[in-house]
Amino acid sequence: MVYRRTPKVQARMDTQRAAILDAALELLAEHGYAGCSMAAVAARAGVATGSVYRHFPGKAELVAELFRLVVSREVAAVERASDIPGDVAARVVSVVETFAGRALKSPRLAYALLAEPVDAPVEAERLVFRRAFRDIVARHVRAGVGAGVLPPQDADLTAAALVGAIAEVMIGPLTSGNASAVTELSTFTLRALGASDASHP
Repeated sequence: MVYRRTPKVQARMDTQRAAILDAALELLAEHGYAGCSMAAVAARAGVATGSVYRHFPGKAELVAELFRLVVSREVAAVERASDIPGDVAARVVSVVETFAGRALKSPRLAYALLAEPVDAPVEAERLVFRRAFRDIVARHVRAGVGAGVLPPQDADLTAAALVGAIAEVMIGPLTSGNASAVTELSTFTLRALGASDASHP
């Protein structure tokens, strides 16, 4: 016999799941991956620890789901930033500045997304995030090469290198609070692209 949840029970489960994810996001933003234990999430959400396990097999699966939710918002934000009027180089710089600016607003969360040691399911979501970010940049680099405003180059390789460099540069500001290095990212991006105005800050 297959047990089917009634609509009321399902709605209650959905509400509880959302509360667990909200609690996990708060903890991740405050304490990072290390501080986002199942017991801590349960306490923050106001539910029993067993209730958290009913929704997620373990911490890695819970945070992986959280990564999917957060990353989808971040990708949407940089996607919108890449559609500004202007030339290709300006659009890529807008992506970089948007990414960095949003990261600095929630540094502990951004550090967890980018660099904190995590379990394999979460690392897999981190790679998805990087690829999505890379694909946005690569699309504009490819368009710039096609239009003759950027020198010939492998768009995917350039984009992957940019994303990796940006992630590395951001670790300092996210952990120290000193954002001075971020101001150089725009110039670095222009130089990496080979844009005509790469000499200007």
